[in-house]
Amino acid sequence: MVRTIALLVGAAFVFVLGISLFGTISTAISDPAPETAEHEFHLHPKDAELSSAGMFGKFDRQQLQRGLKVYQEVCAACHSLRYVSFRDLEQIGYSEGQVKALAQAWPIEQPGVNPDTGEAATRKNVASDRFPSPYANEVAARAANNNALPPDLSLIAKARHDGPNYVASLLTGYQNQPAELLRKFPDAKTPQGLYYNPYFPNLNIAMPPPITSDGQVTYEDGTKSTRDQMAKDVAAFLTWTAEPNLETRHGAGFASVIFLIIFVFLTIGTYRNVWRGVKH
Repeated sequence: MVRTIALLVGAAFVFVLGISLFGTISTAISDPAPETAEHEFHLHPKDAELSSAGMFGKFDRQQLQRGLKVYQEVCAACHSLRYVSFRDLEQIGYSEGQVKALAQAWPIEQPGVNPDTGEAATRKNVASDRFPSPYANEVAARAANNNALPPDLSLIAKARHDGPNYVASLLTGYQNQPAELLRKFPDAKTPQGLYYNPYFPNLNIAMPPPITSDGQVTYEDGTKSTRDQMAKDVAAFLTWTAEPNLETRHGAGFASVIFLIIFVFLTIGTYRNVWRGVKH
């Protein structure tokens, strides 16, 4: 009796769900949601063709160092790298001495307390420090950016879909609103204080264009610093900050696949050897 009641209750539950699903589908077909400017004009990121992309991707150390320079001169004034230490830069080709010198010369100092007076103070960075934030706290960050909070960039390449390509496309995607957008959606005009960028999810972003012209950064290796080049370099650098062990992971994955292939053949050979005298 209890089983019968349970079956009836379950059947009723499934029936109600089926009716709800049918109603939702029929409504979506008969009365589809109106198209929005975000849906029609949002663009998917372009392929930045970074060397770290793909199953066998590896970091280009020269590009990572160029990306660090772009971050230092273009991005660091607003965005933090709170999960990255200066000494981590040894992984991208800097020597211990170079790291110490870079930390010492970094324009933003570490916050601290004056031991004599107990008042807030700052000190020079050392290699073991993490990259300092340009703002004392979130309130100060919002106050300096028209109430918009600049995101930390340590993990941005993993926090956004297709992160590396998204970063590169976003930085070079600033443009005027298309006339077609304003014709089809007159109310979608970019508000005052925002900037149109089709690679941003809602098309309007609070961040002013950070990369404005070719030659904005001078590369020490002689690479021509075009807008596209600078965007790709900083995207590569932020890919490394988000996943510094990418090369190790790729290598471990490749070795695991090779091991599994060999293991499969060994297993087949063992099976045939054990059962070779048995008629199947």
